[in-house]
Amino acid sequence: MPKLWNETIEAHRNSVRDATLDATAALVAEHGLMSVTMSRIAQETGIGRATLYKYFPDVESIFVAWHERQVAHHLEQLEAVRDRTTDPGRRLHAVLETYALISYERHERHGHHGTDMTALLHQGPTVTQAHERLLGLVRDLVAEGATGGALRADVAPDELAAYCLHALGAAAGLPSKAAVRRLVAVTLAGLGAEAHPVPAASGEAEDSLAHGHHRHGSH
Repeated sequence: MPKLWNETIEAHRNSVRDATLDATAALVAEHGLMSVTMSRIAQETGIGRATLYKYFPDVESIFVAWHERQVAHHLEQLEAVRDRTTDPGRRLHAVLETYALISYERHERHGHHGTDMTALLHQGPTVTQAHERLLGLVRDLVAEGATGGALRADVAPDELAAYCLHALGAAAGLPSKAAVRRLVAVTLAGLGAEAHPVPAASGEAEDSLAHGHHRHGSH
């Protein structure tokens, strides 16, 4: 098969996939998860149902692909925040605060998924790999701080990274961004780290979230 034909097919496949996931994100943001059906997506995108079924066998597979895209985007946000400063303490604070705010804002938009949906969205090799990447990102920042003497060195960085992610998972149930930032400060205190209540850390988190929402829509 000619290369140009292959590229055309791939471009069409990507176009259908992107349009489907964009429509899913918009429907979830406006009407909630239960509003998403194959018929509704076909209607919103203008893609025929027969074509849609060629790429996604059911609505559950669309949810999984949508969630995987969200996760990948959030990791990109966190890595971008990490790279905005070289100071170890500020890097760790900014990444943890951005992570906590992402959890908080996702909960604000979508609330609690049903038990079956939660299980569906948090399974599969892609999500597992993303979690390992996230854990590695935080672990490396913790190790950097411990090496420089800013963080405790009596506990392995892997364990401290897991502690951070589990602790900040509670951000999803908090009532305000101020409460989220207090949680981040308490979590940092457990690392033997000083929270940095300066515009650089909070501003980076807010800017990253705003930029991400503008580019990818409401997730």
